[in-house]
Amino acid sequence: MDDPLSMAQWTVRICLFLVAAIALLGGTLQFVLGQPDTTPRLDNVHRFMAGVYFSTGLISGWAAITVRQQGTLVYLLAFGVLLAGCGRLVSIRKVGLPQPAAVWLGYLVPELVLPFVIAGAQALR
Repeated sequence: MDDPLSMAQWTVRICLFLVAAIALLGGTLQFVLGQPDTTPRLDNVHRFMAGVYFSTGLISGWAAITVRQQGTLVYLLAFGVLLAGCGRLVSIRKVGLPQPAAVWLGYLVPELVLPFVIAGAQALR
């Protein structure tokens, strides 16, 4: 029988499952909705990125399930989430905060916090 997961491994697992749920739901929603009221080029890029978003959810879920065997992948996923949050920050700076602001800030805060929790817990495992 395997040893029980350490608290750090549980932390990584829970955070990765959270990332997986967000990416799977968000990727599906964006894939279906596309980018309404726009050009075909922007809708095409939007749905392409929705597929990337969804696939990141699958990878994050798999990494959470197999957390004992994961090393660098966990750091790469955390870095990807951080970069996504940085992309939101650039967008907010360039074109403003979408409305309702609380919703978009609710997306941003975990994207800037979770990567550090994941990387820190992974380093402790």
